[in-house]
Amino acid sequence: MVSKVAIFGGTGMTGSCVVEYALQKGLSVRLLYRTEETVEPFKNRDKVELIKGDVTNVQDVENVLTGTDGVVVTLGTRNKLEPTTVLSTGLTNIVNAMEKVKLRKISVCLSSFLFWDQDKVPKQFEHLNAEHKRMLDIIKATSLDYIAILPPHIANEPSSEHKILHDQSPGRVISKFDLAKFFIDSLDLSEHYGKVCGIAKV
Repeated sequence: MVSKVAIFGGTGMTGSCVVEYALQKGLSVRLLYRTEETVEPFKNRDKVELIKGDVTNVQDVENVLTGTDGVVVTLGTRNKLEPTTVLSTGLTNIVNAMEKVKLRKISVCLSSFLFWDQDKVPKQFEHLNAEHKRMLDIIKATSLDYIAILPPHIANEPSSEHKILHDQSPGRVISKFDLAKFFIDSLDLSEHYGKVCGIAKV
């Protein structure tokens, strides 16, 4: 069972919910952050081990992972939609560092657009979707106990009944609280290891 989790992207909307749920569950949390501004409004920051650094720096990533037994990746672009390889570079560093320190369990946030016919993905999301595809290819090429989680629209709404399916999306919306819970809980649910998971409210 995971007892200490490393979280990358933990200061965003989804990531901060992951941190809160992990703390509620009684886990120790170590969080990589880039700037003081992103953690200033952070609730429970006194209960989180904060490490300043950058996910594109291999040593910073190793510093976060050492001594943990589970990893959650909710890296995002903060609504920027131009071409980027920061997320896939970061995930490559995380995967390589996990193999180095012999860590196995990782859940990764991508997008349900990857379930779509790619010519039907809205044009404004094509660059971000391409980056998510690179990330999916990276994680699927590993021998880690990965859970690739592809949420649809992430809503700022209360938890509700929801469904999890492999290799397809069960709907168009998921509460950020339900999504956060699955990122943490799935680390100890072997039926999801090596799977691409869709999650949505029913």
